[in-house]
Amino acid sequence: MRAFLTVDDVTGLVAEQLGRGRRVTHLERLTGGTKKGVYRIRLDDDSSVVLYVWAAAEDYWPPSVTVPDDPFTDASGAHLFLTNQALLAGAGVRVPEVLFADGDRVLVEDVGSETLEARMEYDRAPLRELGRTLRRMHTTLGPEWGRPASLNPQARTPEEVVLDRALAHLRAVVGQDERMAAAGPRIEDHLRGLRGRVEARREYVLVHGELGPDHVFMSAAGEPVMIDIEGVTYFDVEWEHAFLQLRFQEAYAELGPVDLDPARLELYRVAQVIALIEGPLRIAGTDFPNRQWMLDLAEWNIQKALALGE
Repeated sequence: MRAFLTVDDVTGLVAEQLGRGRRVTHLERLTGGTKKGVYRIRLDDDSSVVLYVWAAAEDYWPPSVTVPDDPFTDASGAHLFLTNQALLAGAGVRVPEVLFADGDRVLVEDVGSETLEARMEYDRAPLRELGRTLRRMHTTLGPEWGRPASLNPQARTPEEVVLDRALAHLRAVVGQDERMAAAGPRIEDHLRGLRGRVEARREYVLVHGELGPDHVFMSAAGEPVMIDIEGVTYFDVEWEHAFLQLRFQEAYAELGPVDLDPARLELYRVAQVIALIEGPLRIAGTDFPNRQWMLDLAEWNIQKALALGE
């Protein structure tokens, strides 16, 4: 049984950080988090704050087999959040304000409950603002690719890492799905062919890594606020846009995308399709509460993968 936080667990923190005159009236563990716990703390003056907790009981992900220099797998922890929050804020990106940080706990402002995904149903204007935010990120250059919290010279190129990452994911998937097992050699050949068409380049920018409309919240002032920022990395801009295209679909054009390298973009798109089979199947084998949603996501991407190279 997973032991989540209770009101008693946060009462002392609130008193210490927000004042002993503030009282916790309600604690809600928000849905959607798979690597950390996200709790909305409501106070007796009708205000609220959000607490992030990185702990074993909050993490549903089992270990994965992947390449050692993959910057996106297992991107979790308070130190990554804090580094990336400061970096993004400095680049002009709206992110939650940090109120307190200690060990594996970070208290931040509550930016609200409405996601960009919900807002898009009746108001498309925030898409243009998010596009401007992305252009600020994608003009913030890094000297090398990798996580900002531990940036070191890299021996390999991003496209080499992405290919090996995709092949590792493919090997994991073919052992779980007969259709993918039959198509595995064809998909591997397709991936290697895509890698062969990518020309060398060394220009790395800040990318979120998995930015969907559910990873952007709308503030009371109408600002798009970026969340789940632990995976922010200096990397190829095409990695970001491959994911944006997958998640925003027909709304992607409203972000005002920049010019991209088509060959690099296609390699990264296919690699992310394979990742969106491997990851959901892996977490669906745990006690994650929304298992069917993960299986449906995997199936959606299996159908895309089976069409590759035909």
